[in-house]
Amino acid sequence: MPERIADPRAVSEMIRAELLLDGNAAQNLATFCTTWVEDEVRRLMDACVAKNMIDKDEYPQTAEIEARCVRILADLWNAPLETTAVGCSTTGSSEAAMLGGLAMKWRWRQRRLKEGRPADRPNLVCGPVQVCWEKFARYFDVELRQIPLEAGATGLRPHQVAEHVDENTIGVVAILGVTFTCDYEPVAAISAELDRVQEATGLDVPIHVDAASGGFVAPFLHPGLEWDFRVPRVVSVNASGHKYGLAPLGVGWAVWRDAEYLPADLVFSVDYLGGDMPTFALNFSRPGGEVVAQYYLFQRLGREGYRRVQEACAETARWLGEQISALGPFDLLYDGRGALPAVSYRLKPDHTGFTLYDLTEQLRVRGWQVPSYPLPADRGDTVVQRVLIRHGVGRDEVSLLVEDMKRCLERLASGSTGAPHRPSFHH
Repeated sequence: MPERIADPRAVSEMIRAELLLDGNAAQNLATFCTTWVEDEVRRLMDACVAKNMIDKDEYPQTAEIEARCVRILADLWNAPLETTAVGCSTTGSSEAAMLGGLAMKWRWRQRRLKEGRPADRPNLVCGPVQVCWEKFARYFDVELRQIPLEAGATGLRPHQVAEHVDENTIGVVAILGVTFTCDYEPVAAISAELDRVQEATGLDVPIHVDAASGGFVAPFLHPGLEWDFRVPRVVSVNASGHKYGLAPLGVGWAVWRDAEYLPADLVFSVDYLGGDMPTFALNFSRPGGEVVAQYYLFQRLGREGYRRVQEACAETARWLGEQISALGPFDLLYDGRGALPAVSYRLKPDHTGFTLYDLTEQLRVRGWQVPSYPLPADRGDTVVQRVLIRHGVGRDEVSLLVEDMKRCLERLASGSTGAPHRPSFHH
């Protein structure tokens, strides 16, 4: 730390110059997170920079806006009218997922203790999940039963569930938008399989839907798909407002079908307008601006606006899938149809000469961040790439990506991976 005070403009310019070395967020096709926001959002967040979201008694109107967002999401995700849905904002869907997991663990433990049975070996069943669920299992002492990904599958399949659940299972996590492949897992079919398990064994296993990405996509692109509270076994849902919810980093949401699914032991009360305000979160200091921004977007866009944004993204993703398929060396795992606005693909099994990791490095030369990674759970020998299309990534940008992919493939096929030769410039 310097000894003396410095000119604010000089320090600001120094840091801005250093930040130029970061990648261009608009070309980051690896992230689900919002990289474009309106100026009105920036101004609202500036107005809230000093407001701690957790101090509900100090900032009651911000707390009311958070509550409105929860009610909007409960309605969007078809919570039954006869129930009292509850929920909260979080720092992102990872915290929201952990809250959902904690609620399931608590209810399972309460039931086991009431029955006079041991409650020291809880497990959670899932398919290919994001690392936040691995963190949840380790932090809160839960066995994570991650079901291996079958050949040709893009997520958990219903028939795999039965052999992994038992009396110690706190719940099954179904993913609406698998991180690795971008496809939806069939929530309703997984629920039907758990119905059969209950008929055969008496085990009543709830479902938590990790809708980190799909929770703000499916209601607008696939309104007939039953994945949410229309499925009776779904007790809770988490989603990222800062992904396809279009809000800036970082805000997430956790919503429970009814207050009975959020154990009272996990809820703390704070003073709020002369009464008590229940709160349930892992983080007790975070700005209110992201929640206010989410509410602005709900009011600004409405259902029509969200539908138009997601339809435009989906159309671009489908076009990109067609272009990548036509390039030759790739097999599409997910073509942008029926789930997230994205594509995922791998090299054809008989392809040789270069890897997807080589292609990732070549695309970086032009600033594109396109991730390559192995599939999880017994499919680690299969490496895939994924391109996410979100608000702000349009057909023009994706057309440039396709042209750059063609040039990169030509260089890799020729064995020349250095910078292309260009004649020097002369005055």
